Amino acid sequence: MSYIPSVSQARELMEKYNKEDFHRKHAEIVSGVMGWFSERHDPDNTEYWKAVGMLHDIDFELYPEQHCVKAREILDAESVDKAVTDSVISHGYGLTGADVEPTKYMEKVLFATDELTGLIGACAAVRPSKSCSDMEISSLRKKFKQPAFAAGCSREVITHGAELMGVTLDELMTDTLTAMKSLVDSLGV
Repeated sequence: MSYIPSVSQARELMEKYNKEDFHRKHAEIVSGVMGWFSERHDPDNTEYWKAVGMLHDIDFELYPEQHCVKAREILDAESVDKAVTDSVISHGYGLTGADVEPTKYMEKVLFATDELTGLIGACAAVRPSKSCSDMEISSLRKKFKQPAFAAGCSREVITHGAELMGVTLDELMTDTLTAMKSLVDSLGV
């Protein structure tokens, strides 16, 4: 019988398949960012949004070349509800062979913010404070325009994500940076 995991159950699953601190921290950050967006757009389902964020890269550490494809196998084997699995997989649509298009607003937020949290994290890492707590949106915009900086963070995906959400790139950046700043005390980002 399938189930919809709580955030703590999603964390246990994520940690079962991800041993590296980087991947675990990224899952926590994306989960926190998803929670922040949920509080503004779908507050009755924050736990769901956060669980999906926690699980979004469940297969990446073990199967980077089959990312979002192996996620279905893993989550099915763990009896996770198909709706959760589809939402998790949707963030790789058009990028990794994932076959689920992000159609729900929550899925569009995940698609847009996953890459952007990586860019913000990279920006924070080169700041004297090593944190996003004192980062201004102008700094993020400047780094976004430098393709060589954090080259693994796709500007195309971030831009497309903003379009999917129906917001400007600047709005997406501002909200995601604000969401990450809200995690500074708990996650040290």
